[in-house]
Amino acid sequence: MVAVMFNGFLTGLILQIAIGPVFFFILNISLQKTAIDGLFAILAVTLVDYIFIALAVLGVGTLLEKPKIKLASGIIGSLVLIIFGIVMILSIGHNGNVDISDNVVESSYSASFISAFLLTSSSPLTIVFWTSLFATKAIEKGYDQKQLIFFGLAAGLATLVFLGLSVTLLSIIKAAIPLTLLKISNAAVGLLLVVYGVMRLGKTVINTKAMQRL
Repeated sequence: MVAVMFNGFLTGLILQIAIGPVFFFILNISLQKTAIDGLFAILAVTLVDYIFIALAVLGVGTLLEKPKIKLASGIIGSLVLIIFGIVMILSIGHNGNVDISDNVVESSYSASFISAFLLTSSSPLTIVFWTSLFATKAIEKGYDQKQLIFFGLAAGLATLVFLGLSVTLLSIIKAAIPLTLLKISNAAVGLLLVVYGVMRLGKTVINTKAMQRL
């Protein structure tokens, strides 16, 4: 079982290398607020990952592959990303001139947790990915359901470790980062979420039309 968990943890770390908008969102929270806010956000991301993994093990991923459900999930998730990005960009004008020691945005552990939870939850089709990954591991490694559970637990732990180390490192160098760069970071992450959301929305619509022609 140790080998199964090591394989899961290693797989999770490899997946973390594919850095996406959630990673930058977490780092931005740590920059704009505090490292503790970042850790609460990481807990939210990890929790959602485990929920998705559990649903994948239960086979919910096959349900999300149905065209109508897939379309609805894709549109809602994309809109959430776009709204998050717009809010982040607009918030820059309300920050005013503040000292970096006071933080650009007021710290709120609950807000950090909830925002990261909602953002990560905006990609329910991730369950389909986990379902495919588990199916592959079941075939390649011969894992049974119990082993897949331990594999998923270890893979989810990789999210906590990777993001936790990233936020810790960022908190060490944060004092040396100028306020202007913090504001640029906020705008950049907001723009990234908007662009990613628009691209995902377009991809969802295109794929749906392609399926309808078949």
